[in-house]
Amino acid sequence: MASLSLWAVLLVFLINSSSQLEDNKIPSLCTGQPGIPGSPGGHGSPGQPGRDGRDGRDAAPGEKGERGDRGEPGVSGERGYSGDRGSPGEKGERGEPGECAVAPKSAFSAKLSETRSAPVPVDGAVVFDTPLLNEQGDYNVETGRFTCRVPGVYYFTVHATVYRASLQFDLMKNGHVVASFFQFYGNWPKPASLSGGSLLHLVPGDQVWVQMALQEFSGFYSSSKTDSTFTGFLVYSDWKNSAVFAI
Repeated sequence: MASLSLWAVLLVFLINSSSQLEDNKIPSLCTGQPGIPGSPGGHGSPGQPGRDGRDGRDAAPGEKGERGDRGEPGVSGERGYSGDRGSPGEKGERGEPGECAVAPKSAFSAKLSETRSAPVPVDGAVVFDTPLLNEQGDYNVETGRFTCRVPGVYYFTVHATVYRASLQFDLMKNGHVVASFFQFYGNWPKPASLSGGSLLHLVPGDQVWVQMALQEFSGFYSSSKTDSTFTGFLVYSDWKNSAVFAI
């Protein structure tokens, strides 16, 4: 009986002491020093992912930003390979005929008729009145004078048959002597001859003719067997575009 009472007292004491439990610690019946802290526990497993939150409300559009500065030019790329040659194009239509280029012309030749072989007055033009060539009409068979129309260099030549008297004549340009020629006649049974010529530079309006120098030396002669002639022609023109000048 005594032992049962002891156990009963002890049980009552434990029940009363249970109200003093704190921080999962059971007070010891005996007082002692705190024990050594235990080792940290291992990391627990990751928890389950949470649920997605609700979508937020749409906000009002923001204002347009300012335009940024222009960037620096990029580095030029390498030159590409040349492409293949293209196919030949179709042949074009034939063009309209162009104008024919015609060089300027000026030439004449005339001779004395038999009726003109009489003595010619001094300082008068010798009129070679029978034209052999005068297509441009630059030589006047009435006055015996050539008038320049195309500027340039001309060659003039005179061939004279000398008979019955000696002969001296001048080649004139605008009233000035440019060349003189003389042939003595010594009462020979047959006519003699005299020829001379000169290059002259002329401008439009210039005139050239043959003129007697002395009255006593006027032996120009012409017949059915022999002639006296005056000839002139353009050597080259001063016109820069003479190749396309149409007469």
